[in-house]
Amino acid sequence: MRKFPILMLLFVAMASTAFAQSKDAVVGKWLNPSGEGQIEIYKKADKYYGKLAWLKEPNTNGKPKVDAKNPNTNLQNRPLLNLEILKDFVYEDGKWTNGTIYDPKSGKTYSCNISLKGNDVMTVRGYIGISLLGRSENFKRVK
Repeated sequence: MRKFPILMLLFVAMASTAFAQSKDAVVGKWLNPSGEGQIEIYKKADKYYGKLAWLKEPNTNGKPKVDAKNPNTNLQNRPLLNLEILKDFVYEDGKWTNGTIYDPKSGKTYSCNISLKGNDVMTVRGYIGISLLGRSENFKRVK
């Protein structure tokens, strides 16, 4: 009988460790479907964010590409490289939800959810209004 409480404590400790690992499973670098860029996802406090960490063509005419399509004219000269495009994701029920994704090609921001298909494929779903009215893309983990 004395072993039972020890085993239960060990089980709870292992389960909480596994849960913590699954929360941060999305952290790392991910290649977008076209192969034009990589997003680095990281954690700040209890939320997840992502920035453009690599671009296949970071320059135009010898100068860094900028956020030219941004509707805020004050932000149109900021470089795309290291631009934070994923913001405020919260982990719940095996998914990262309630975040936003900024599309620098159009200058638009969408609601977004992220989920993993295995360890090396991440599905990013951007939408307006409800998740059913959106588009999903699969990113591959950079090793």
